[in-house]
Amino acid sequence: MTSSLPGTRDLPNSQYDLTTYWGRVQHAANISDPRTLFTSSTGLEDAKQLVTAYKTGKIQEMTPELWNAKKVIDSTIHPDTGEPVLLPFRMSSFVLSNLIVTGGMLTPNLTTAGTLGWQVANQSLNVAINYSNANKATPLSTATIAKSYFLAVGASCGVAYGLNAAVPRLKSLSPNAKLIAGRLVPFAAVAFAGVLNVFLMRGEEIKHGIPVFPVLTDEEKKRVDTGDMEYKPLGKSKKAATIAVGETAVSRVLNATPIMVLPPLILVRLQKTEWLKQKPKMTMPVNVGLIFATSIFALPLALGAFPQRESVSATSLEPEFHARGGKNGMVEFNRGI
Repeated sequence: MTSSLPGTRDLPNSQYDLTTYWGRVQHAANISDPRTLFTSSTGLEDAKQLVTAYKTGKIQEMTPELWNAKKVIDSTIHPDTGEPVLLPFRMSSFVLSNLIVTGGMLTPNLTTAGTLGWQVANQSLNVAINYSNANKATPLSTATIAKSYFLAVGASCGVAYGLNAAVPRLKSLSPNAKLIAGRLVPFAAVAFAGVLNVFLMRGEEIKHGIPVFPVLTDEEKKRVDTGDMEYKPLGKSKKAATIAVGETAVSRVLNATPIMVLPPLILVRLQKTEWLKQKPKMTMPVNVGLIFATSIFALPLALGAFPQRESVSATSLEPEFHARGGKNGMVEFNRGI
């Protein structure tokens, strides 16, 4: 991200209003734009030079070219290392990378081995994305990563296997209801394991707390920009960490819900049409197309559910923060993704 580049002058967080849900959705759609994956090394260097020129005061105002340069850097560069994130694990590649494993998990009439295999593949991708985009200032230990991976794999496989075995035995359900319930098993497994994975990977944050900052007034922001005022954390809060991790877990479920629910339900209806009955080989392309179309819209809608920079009342945290809030008694912290 731009924070890894030279210069003391920070760029605006976004060209959209991040205090509103729609503004956050637009911002999320911007940073997850797959078109940034086609940026060449020369294009990336040009973007770095343009952003550096702004941060060092050589460019005074934001321009469309500068906003685009910020978009390229934010979607490509890790903020701690200053190096490009491996392409398949960037946020801008999230839809494409997940399309493969989601298509596999939602394949109709999977065998038990196929169901478990795709659950393992999905959790492997999740851990790779989490690790590649993790905070490198406080890196995750190998033991933490391994524990998170194996518990998430065990949870997703256990839920998938258990529900696949249980659904056919539900005598109260009609054959059509059993078919629909069976198609929704991958969603239950992914949602449960996804929440578990977030809490495991970010358990240290809840244990030790995350930095909390006072919300600044417009005048204080100007003083920080000019170097007349230092913007320092008030301390670390475990309650803020619990809020941050909890909201992130909810956003993962919000993202998975339409992707894992809508395509299989629509496919069940389409498989009853004469067109798909006569062309069964089209089932897989139709399934992948439904997943892709849903994913494109679902990701920014889920990412925008909660602000990246979350603000709460200081009195909702530990007593040590109660009288130390900034503007309107509020404090803020980085929620993470």
